[in-house]
Amino acid sequence: MADKKTVFVAFAIEDERCRDFLKAQSLITRSPFEYIDMSVKEPYDEGWKDRVRTRIRRSDGVLVLVSNNSLTSSGQKWEIKCAREEGKPVRGMWCYKDDRTNIEGLKTMVWTWDNVGNWIDIL
Repeated sequence: MADKKTVFVAFAIEDERCRDFLKAQSLITRSPFEYIDMSVKEPYDEGWKDRVRTRIRRSDGVLVLVSNNSLTSSGQKWEIKCAREEGKPVRGMWCYKDDRTNIEGLKTMVWTWDNVGNWIDIL
C-alpha cells in the first residue's frame, strides 16, 4: 500500500460497535487509510448533509459497513446516494459473519484486513 488514502465510512448507528472496531483496527495496525467519522445521534439536517458531502468529496472512496440495520438507516442510505452522486468508488463490507444483508447495487466483501487493503489499493 503506497499512499495513505482517505476513506469515508458509512454505517447504521446501530452498528456503531463495528465502526469502533474498524477504527481500533486501523489505529493498531499499519492502516492503509485515514478514518473519517460523521456519525450523529441527533436528526439529520441540511448542515449535516453539507458537511458529509464535503467530506465525501475529499475522500478517495466510501466503505459501507453492511448489516441488516443498513436496510432501515436513512443516514447511511443518504451517504451511499451522495457518494454515487459525487462519483466516488463505493464498496460494502459485512459487519457480522452471520449477516449477509444485500444492498441492491452494492458489491459487498467479507471483513478481512486483506480485503480492505486490496480495495483501498485500487482507489
